Amino acid sequence: MNSLKFRRTAIAAAAAAVLPFSLAACSDSGETKAAPAAAGDEAKTGESSPMDDSMTGDGPFGAACAGVPKEGAGSFDGMAKDPVATAASNNPALSTLVAAVKQAGLVDTLNNAKDITVFAPTNDAFAKIPKADLDKVLADKATLTKILTYHVVGQKLTPKQLENGSFETLQKGMVNTAGSGVSYKVNDTSNVVCGNVKTANANVYIVDTVLMPQ
Repeated sequence: MNSLKFRRTAIAAAAAAVLPFSLAACSDSGETKAAPAAAGDEAKTGESSPMDDSMTGDGPFGAACAGVPKEGAGSFDGMAKDPVATAASNNPALSTLVAAVKQAGLVDTLNNAKDITVFAPTNDAFAKIPKADLDKVLADKATLTKILTYHVVGQKLTPKQLENGSFETLQKGMVNTAGSGVSYKVNDTSNVVCGNVKTANANVYIVDTVLMPQ
């Protein structure tokens, strides 16, 4: 009888000793399973961050940006290394503007300026002007200089500043801007078709209509 009682006591003691280890093992197993889930959540969070950063970045925007060369001097990276007049000369869509800048003798003025914004009309923007009128302007250096310097603001403008802005130009006239997101207008007539293009000394907003001094 005493032997049977002893055995029962021993079994109970053994069970009591084993049970905590069993629970601990279950607990450890649960923690091990939970760890990968937490790691997965962190991985998902890490993956989403770069996407959010790119969406809120300050890179070029606009439909016409697709026409900018992907590499070389005329690419966004290439233009960022050169002063604005030189950078524009490497962009095929701005060849008429570059010719006008040279005709007016403004290459050095623009290249040597610091922290400016240039509203750069495309070739198509100049093509909207009747050829006879455009030829007349190109032949009149004083008038051409007034028009071109009206496209230049003496500070680097961010897209945020264009949302509802009014800025003095190098010509001393004022340009007005409005818009949001990736859609902006200048003087209610000219659309920004590729904006926030960086050069070594300027922010460039490529526009679809030549601005006339007001």
